[in-house]
Amino acid sequence: MEGLGLFTHEVLRRLTRQHPEDEFIFFFDRPVDPSFIYDKNVTPVVLFPPARHPFLFVWWFEWSVARALKKIKPDVFLSPDNFLSLQTNVKTVLVTHDLAHVHFPEQLPFFQRKYYQFFTKKFNEWADRIVAVSEFTRQDIIKQYQISPEKIAVACNGCRDIFHPLNAEEKKAILEKYAGGNPYFFYVGAVHPRKNVHRLIAAFDQFKNATGAKTKLLIAGRFAWKAGAVQDALQAAPHRQDIDFLGFVDDEMLAKLMASAYACIYVSLFEGFGVPVLEAMYCDVPVITSNVSSMPEVAGDAGLLVNPESEAEIAEAMQQIWQNEHLRNEIIVKGRLQRKIFNWQKAADVVYENLQLAAFS
Repeated sequence: MEGLGLFTHEVLRRLTRQHPEDEFIFFFDRPVDPSFIYDKNVTPVVLFPPARHPFLFVWWFEWSVARALKKIKPDVFLSPDNFLSLQTNVKTVLVTHDLAHVHFPEQLPFFQRKYYQFFTKKFNEWADRIVAVSEFTRQDIIKQYQISPEKIAVACNGCRDIFHPLNAEEKKAILEKYAGGNPYFFYVGAVHPRKNVHRLIAAFDQFKNATGAKTKLLIAGRFAWKAGAVQDALQAAPHRQDIDFLGFVDDEMLAKLMASAYACIYVSLFEGFGVPVLEAMYCDVPVITSNVSSMPEVAGDAGLLVNPESEAEIAEAMQQIWQNEHLRNEIIVKGRLQRKIFNWQKAADVVYENLQLAAFS
């Protein structure tokens, strides 16, 4: 699971267990994984068709979901993934994670882009309540769609328990297995243009040229659309032998890789929240991240903020954190304070409050 899936899983897992007095009906578009039926107050309903294409999004939300809601007559409908049904009069709470399609439309496949451009404004206008995952996203909704600020609440993302510091022996084992015993900078996330991995690779080369450090760059995540720029950057990198693409990494190993990193580098061009920044802080790993969109909000003063479009700034931050141990430790200590602001319980509480506001208003 990535961002939307993690938010849905962590929030609903808490809501169903903390509110046994409530009945929850979960709509699925595929056979149900029993691990998502969190308690006896959850009833799964599978709706056709599997919504894996924008045309099927329309069918699923505007026909299948609308029909199911008309039959069930719930008090409120929660849609945790940016979309909702425009064909229902049931009170609706919409979770909006980001408006990336507004800022980077060219980085989406054609039909997805057209779907978002046509429907997203309508979804946010139709919802009785909106939950944004950051103050940045809240302000973006207000600015782009002129939505009333009063109906938008701010939750957050949180961090899974698997992300925590490791002892020296555990770190050594990871370093030996993945980096030949050398320290490494770590990126995790999908590999596509908005994540800015091509500039990260170029910045890593500049860092290596300036310092001669025996460090690696490990990149964990699947290749998504339009990843050609990343491939080109890798082929052009003089230090490509020190750059490893790990592909998909399971959650347990991902947490160990994060906790063993010398620093996490997450210089995306745009994020609604930026979960890896928080995961690094929970692992006592310093963060270099972007000074745009939501990332300054998440990092606070517990990270080095850079212009993500400047390879030189990214490289300079890497050099600073490599050469200044005091700075690195200071960032780690600040991260222990900053991470307390964001947790899944806070997100669940905000969502539940807005469910009540929508249902009983």
